[in-house]
Amino acid sequence: MIRIIIWAILLIVFTIICCYSIVSINASNKTFDNTKDIPNNEVGLLLGTSPRTPENAPNYYYINRIIATAELYKGGKISKVIASGGDYSSRQDGYNELEAMRDSLIEYGVPDSVIILDYEGTRTLNSIVKVKEIYGYDNITLISQKYHNERAIYLASQNGINAIGYNAKPSHIITKRIKNEGREFLARVKLFIDMILGEKPTFKSSNNNQ
Repeated sequence: MIRIIIWAILLIVFTIICCYSIVSINASNKTFDNTKDIPNNEVGLLLGTSPRTPENAPNYYYINRIIATAELYKGGKISKVIASGGDYSSRQDGYNELEAMRDSLIEYGVPDSVIILDYEGTRTLNSIVKVKEIYGYDNITLISQKYHNERAIYLASQNGINAIGYNAKPSHIITKRIKNEGREFLARVKLFIDMILGEKPTFKSSNNNQ
């Protein structure tokens, strides 16, 4: 019995490592840390997150994604921004991610006229597939932290989209980094489970830019 438990644990660990590695290898040479090296694309897809933590403190993952997007725009590497997230303002301590991202982008020098708000980006899969099926882009620059960019790039490749990623800096708070990057191991396993089960994106069949 103990031997079976040990083998089961080893199999789980092996599966987690394989899923993580496949996603990372697929994104090799497709993520960038500075604007000098990254190729130009018309549109940048800003993957949303809450501007505040559950403890109502500033979310540095959010702040750094906004800064990264502004760097790309000011550097001439993108000319449009699709900010993709959800409206959770009806929840206690919830936020409208899209309004927050728009306001923050404007504050950092990105014109309102180049910002498209996608309110159906409640899952990374929705954000990725909608870029092609609704907005009509086959080539995109993803904007998030590196581990998230790598997973999004894999999703893009599975849906016929050429994607590269611009890596926003992670939080400088070590406990936050450990928590978020640790969860990524399970997120990548779920990615493959969803693919095996044929999970489909859920969004309206028309452009709901607001």
